[in-house]
Amino acid sequence: MADTKERILQAALKLFAENGYEAVSVRDIAGELDMTKAALYKHYRNKRDIFQSILERMEQRDAEQARLYDMPEGAPEETAEACRSAGAESITGFGKAMFRYWTEDGFASCFRRMLTLEQYRDPEMGRLYQQYLAAGPLGYMTDLFRAMALPRAQEEAARFYAPMFLLYSVYDASEDKAAVLALLDGLLNEAREHLKEIRKEGQNHAG
Repeated sequence: MADTKERILQAALKLFAENGYEAVSVRDIAGELDMTKAALYKHYRNKRDIFQSILERMEQRDAEQARLYDMPEGAPEETAEACRSAGAESITGFGKAMFRYWTEDGFASCFRRMLTLEQYRDPEMGRLYQQYLAAGPLGYMTDLFRAMALPRAQEEAARFYAPMFLLYSVYDASEDKAAVLALLDGLLNEAREHLKEIRKEGQNHAG
C-alpha cells in the first residue's frame, strides 16, 4: 500500500508541475497510473488530501536539508548563537546544495514548478511560493547575516540569494545545465569571499 500511495503522490505532483494544480483532476491522476478513481480513493480522500501530503513531505525535506548542512533552524532569537558561528564556507555550501536540490531533485523540482505556475492564480500557492522560493529564503538569509553582525544584512542577503533565484528559471530552460551550475558556483564563490571580507572588517572595527 505504501508503494501505491507514493506512486500516486509522485504522479500527482508531476501533473501539477506540468499543468498546474487547478487543471488536474483526480481522474487525470488515476489515469496517469492506469487505475480507477475508486482505487485511488482507497489511499487519498481527494485531490486536496494529496496536495496536503505533498506539503507535509516538503516541510519534512526542507528541515532535513537544513540539518544536513548544519544550518540554524527556528526563530532568530532561538538560533542566534548558531547563526553567529555559521561561516562563509558553510553558508556558501548550503546555497549550492539548495540550488541543486531545487533543480535536480525530482520531487522538489516539480514542487517548485507547480508553485511557479500557480503563484498568481491562487493566494495559497502565492504564499507558498514566497515561503519556499522568494521572501522566505531572503528573510532567512537576512536573519542569518544580521545575527552574524554583518552590516546591511538585508542587502547582503539579496546579493547572496539573487543569483540563485534568477538561475532557477535559466536552469529550467537551458540545454547546458552544467554551464548554469558552473555559473552559480562561480557567483557563490565570489559571494563567499565577499562575506569573509565584510565579516573580517566588522570584527576589526569591533576590536
